[in-house]
Amino acid sequence: MLRTVKITRYVTPLREGGSLPAIAEADDLGTYVLKFRGAGQGKKALIAEIVAGEIARALGFAVPEIVLADLDPEMARAEPDPEIQDLIRASGGLNLAIDYLPGALGFDPLANPPDPLLASRILWFDAYVANVDRSVHNTNLLEWHGRLWLIDHGASLYFHHTWRGLEAAIHRPYVATRDHVLLPFAEAIPKADKEMATRISPSMLRGVLDLIPEEWIRDEPGFDGAGEVREAYLRYLLGRLEEPRGWVRALEEAHEQAL
Repeated sequence: MLRTVKITRYVTPLREGGSLPAIAEADDLGTYVLKFRGAGQGKKALIAEIVAGEIARALGFAVPEIVLADLDPEMARAEPDPEIQDLIRASGGLNLAIDYLPGALGFDPLANPPDPLLASRILWFDAYVANVDRSVHNTNLLEWHGRLWLIDHGASLYFHHTWRGLEAAIHRPYVATRDHVLLPFAEAIPKADKEMATRISPSMLRGVLDLIPEEWIRDEPGFDGAGEVREAYLRYLLGRLEEPRGWVRALEEAHEQAL
């Protein structure tokens, strides 16, 4: 179960984020990157953060703690920026927050080339969850305390914005392969595939999917309750592992062409 914190202070917006996330403080004295349910992609981006982020954690990647964040819309009264006021008012209730890593540096692959196996594992993971947002221009990787940390997974699982293409999405090659920041370094894709696929089980995935708040999925159009929505996510995530994994072979071919 994810912890729930109550936001006590909006500190500052992070203007580089398209959905205008913010640095905020909570009642546990922690500092977080707050992501709003009232932002552009709404609750779907928050669901993707939970599902992809917690799968990454279960696979052994470094991921900042993800918590649920209760936000009082009355906090908008203290903000002078009308855009931020509107965002806070539209996001009253349960939102998402990610532990802020003070002093973390943005990942620079040229200054600090990654280990080939780690690069391959991250590329495989992003292809598995269809994360289209880890490019040279926006790596969503941080270097902190000697480790590479994965952040910002809201652009994953993009099929869930319509659901109609679920079955096609299961076998679809990773559309962001050629733009992925780690593609040139991913020299161990077959080994990463063998390692990662064997670490994922139905029980692990069900545990992750159970972390999605009921209120975010209970009224999803086309589904009869939250249970059916969780099963649809499970269908995708298990289907991606079915042999033969053509999307993995596509990763290998793209890496060979990038050399």
